[in-house]
This record gives sequence, C-alpha cells and structure tokens, in this order.
Amino acid sequence: MSKTIRIGGASGYWGDTAIGPVQLIRQGQVDYLIFDYLAEITMSILAKAQARDPALGYATDFIERVMAPLLPEIHRQGIKVIANAGGVNLTACRQALEKVAADAGLPLRIGTVEGDNLLPQVESVRALGPTELDTGAPLPAKLMSMNAYLGAFPIAAALDAGADIVLTGRCVDSALAVGPLIHEFGWRPDEYDRLAAGALVGHVIECGAQATGGNYSDWPDTVDGWDDTGFPIAEVSANGAFVLTKPRDTGGTVTPFTAGEQMLYEIGDPGAYVLPDVIADFRQVTLEQDGPDRVRIEGARGHAPTDTYKVSATYADGFGCVGTFVIAGRDAATKARRQGEAVLKKVRRLLDQSELGDFSKTAMQLVGAESSYGDHASDSARQVREVVLRLGVHHPRREGVELFSKEFVGAGLSMAPGITGLSPGRPRPTPIVRLFSFLIDKERVPVQVAVDGEPVSLAQAAERGGGRPVASQSDPAPALEDSAVKVPLYRLAVARSGDKCDHANIGVIARRPEYLPALRAALTEDAVAERFSHTLKGKVERFDLPGSHAMNFLLRHALDGGGVASLHLDAQAKTYAQVLLDMEIPVPEGLLSGS
Repeated sequence: MSKTIRIGGASGYWGDTAIGPVQLIRQGQVDYLIFDYLAEITMSILAKAQARDPALGYATDFIERVMAPLLPEIHRQGIKVIANAGGVNLTACRQALEKVAADAGLPLRIGTVEGDNLLPQVESVRALGPTELDTGAPLPAKLMSMNAYLGAFPIAAALDAGADIVLTGRCVDSALAVGPLIHEFGWRPDEYDRLAAGALVGHVIECGAQATGGNYSDWPDTVDGWDDTGFPIAEVSANGAFVLTKPRDTGGTVTPFTAGEQMLYEIGDPGAYVLPDVIADFRQVTLEQDGPDRVRIEGARGHAPTDTYKVSATYADGFGCVGTFVIAGRDAATKARRQGEAVLKKVRRLLDQSELGDFSKTAMQLVGAESSYGDHASDSARQVREVVLRLGVHHPRREGVELFSKEFVGAGLSMAPGITGLSPGRPRPTPIVRLFSFLIDKERVPVQVAVDGEPVSLAQAAERGGGRPVASQSDPAPALEDSAVKVPLYRLAVARSGDKCDHANIGVIARRPEYLPALRAALTEDAVAERFSHTLKGKVERFDLPGSHAMNFLLRHALDGGGVASLHLDAQAKTYAQVLLDMEIPVPEGLLSGS
C-alpha cells in the first residue's frame, strides 16, 4: 500500500479560532498539526509587544488556547506539531511550552529552529548594503526586528532527531507542511517537483478554514455551518499529490473552487513562486472533485531555488491614530465628510500654532457609503442615512496624534447633528511600524536546530541552487465578439484577494472552462486598474493558470504601504475580490444560456 500522511492546518493567523485544533485532534485522525501565526502584519505586532515587554513577542494563543488544554490528547494520539509560534521571541515560547508540559507531567521533546533573527548581526548586515525590494531604499538606521524566511529542511532535521513539537520563528508558511513531508518521504533538496508539490500542500492548508469554505465567494452554500466550519486536512502521497478534505460532520465545503481560491491567495506570479527550497510553478495545477468534501490536487512543478533568503525587517516611523463616529440622518455621508474635513482643518491650525508641523499622512473613509468602491460606488450609497466616519492620521511625533485624538472627540457637540460614538473614549495613538524587505545570501544566515536544547546536525539549511525567477508570460487576451451583453463578474467567476506587503493580489477562477475566454477578454490589466484607481499607485499585472481555468492579478502599490503602516480601510486587500466580482463585464450573447 502506498503511504499517505495526513496533515491538519489548525491555524491561519494569530487570533484564529481555537475550534480548529479541537476538530482536527478529535475528528481528523491526523499525523501532524501545523499552526501558522506569522503574517507580515503579525511580525510588526509582535515586535511592538516585545518592545513593551521583553517576555512577549511570540504567539501566546498557541500556549494558552491550544497546548495547555490539548497537549494530553495530542500526546496520547502521537500527533506531531509544527508551529511558527516563536515569532520574534522563540526562547520565551519554548520556555512557556516546557512549563505546560511539565505541569501536565508529560514527556515532550521540543525541537527549535533558530537563525532567522538577524537583528544581533544588524551592523554586519548593514555593511552588505541591502536595499528594499520595491523601492531600492537603504536599510533604516534603527530596526525593531529583522527576520529571514527560512525553509523546510531545518524542520525536517528536528523531526529526524525525534522532536514531538517543532517551534520556529520566521519561516515561509508552507515550510510548516513541507518539513514533515521531507521527514516522512525522504525528499532530497534537488527533488524540485516534489518540493513544489509539498509547497502547494502547505500553501493550501496554512490559512486554515479558507480552504474549506471560509471566506468563500459562494458563501450562501456554507452559511448554515459557519459556527463549526471544518479545518483542512491534506492526505499527501510520496510524490506530493494530495487530497484536500476536512473532518466529517463539520461545516464548510471542499470543492475545486474553495481549494482554488486558496491556491491563488497571495501568490503573486503563479509561475515563479519563490520559496527558500524551490521556485514553484502552479500554472498547470489541476483540482478535481474526488468524492464529497474531497478534492485531488496535483501538477505543481519546481525549479532550482535562489541563492538568497527574503528578509523582513520592521522599524518605527512616527505615530498614528484612527477615530470613528457614527453619523445618522438625512445626507449622512455629506455630513460625515464635512465633519472629517473640518476636524483636519482645525487640528492642522492647532499643529501650526504649536509648531509641531503637519501630518505626514491623512485618510478618510465613510463606511456604509461604499468607500471601498471609490468612483464605482452606487448612486444609492450616496443616499444612505447612516455611515461611520473613519478618520486616520500619521504624524512624526506622538504629540501630533494626541492633539488629533483630543480634537476628534472634542468635535462631538460642535459639528454634525445625529452623531454618536462607535467606541468609548478617545482614539488611542499608536506607534507606526513599517516593513522593510530585502534579500540576503543564504550562507550569511546561521540556522541552528536543537531538540531538548541539544544541537542537531543540519547537513543543509537550504540549497543555494542558483535559480532565477522568470516572470510568467500571458498570451494576449482574445477579442470580444461584437454581440455582447453586460453581466456582473460573479455570474462567471469566483475570486479571493489578499496582500503581498504593499501590493494587492486577486485570484479569479472561471465557473466553467468555457467562460475563461470571455473573462480574459474583459479583465484586462487596464480594466482592473481602472476598477481600483482610487487605491492603485502602481501597475497591474495579470498571470494565467490554464490548469485551473484561472487568472491572478497583482496590483502593485495599492495598499498605502500595507499592514499597520496603512491608513486604508482595508490594508490587506481582503475586500478587493468582492469589489471586482461586482464589476459588470461584457460577454457574448448566449454564453450564460443554460447555466
């Protein structure tokens, strides 16, 4: 019989529901649980937490909500756990886990993967002259954190040495699944197709229930089970092909669309998805229903990895504050907009009088009046009788945003009628933490693996393969027939969106293969750019995925800096797919007949 390994994706971010690991442990019959906590915005949050308290900086939920209550059952079943819960303070995370195991009286071998934290070497790294990947800017003078994205082979080494639980700091999300597959199947560093297939396994399940009906375009199909949406399980074969499923008797659904939306999520160029261990190509991946709530996924291809790791650093850059008011009544949107303008005008005058200087950035959104749609907001949105005024500012000094905070609330009795607070008290000023990404030679990153504190031999942390990502080329879009009607995009496609630093990513999948030519004709790069002209500062790139009848759009510089540095209502592009799906596109007459 061919061997298969069952891996459960138990967490998609720091703050995810604790129901996922409970489901997978009690109903999933899994061999491994993986927990992904470290989105780029999370690294910023953890860096800020450690700055306040040196004992923090790791994903405390992993210890308090998962391991403390569930460790006895995990141990009884022999399930192995891989988690990047270490964040920017791996030592504190390991110590907290050791205490949980000791309190439970359980023998537990804890593996750790270190070396991603490059902050202790900041001056030697600075001497290399690193520049930001997008802007070419030099490394900031003072950093809060600096972490390399490590790969899967160190995780495999810890498992080879007998670890029951492996904790890491920053690694690529997919490595949490690829490490166990290397360990179980003995994959070599030069087996690029298998490593790419494993990377797809990790990518599909690392966001938890997003692969099994969560955040799904066709949400009415899953809404009745939202209180218990099933978390993903990948049944993986030795060649990397896998079946995506979920625990029985849970909510959600597993279809080629739910799996495909997650495959396209935040990948940029699907033909050159750069990871530490491989450059993966997902363009010819196929997704086929293999029974109820089972989808077979295969077809990933791989190429030699690059010589470098990606590094994400964070640094402080002033202070920010966001205030909100609910404003109701006739002409609510107009009243809210005028109040926001008046508050900014007033505070700017006071800043000038105090010689504090102007804001470095401001932003205003009217939630309820379709701010997310920009110039494409409906006429009816302008007539709503209740909106939330959301006003945000950045300033180089705390005093500047504190003045805004006081005056924002101080406008409650002197401006628009029909106003009430959305949250109690004044809005809180917070430090702004920005992201700075660059590349570093793999040989300069000292990766260490240990189990129970004892060093483990590591033959190779990641191959220096000399590979170079080659941008995918899309064929020209077909010409649209003259005879056409306009329909909303959601009639022909499903979609999901997310962020890549300051860039937005929107994946679009045709509901039927025969719809794809019309989609490609209508969704040109220019058409998508015009749809998001209210947020887009760069260009739009389109990539084709023929295997899954899909396209992926990368909207460069559409998120106002992204993460906690952004003042956008949606700093992570989570809503962008919904905005695109409402777009009316021309299609040939008769295309939708019978659908």
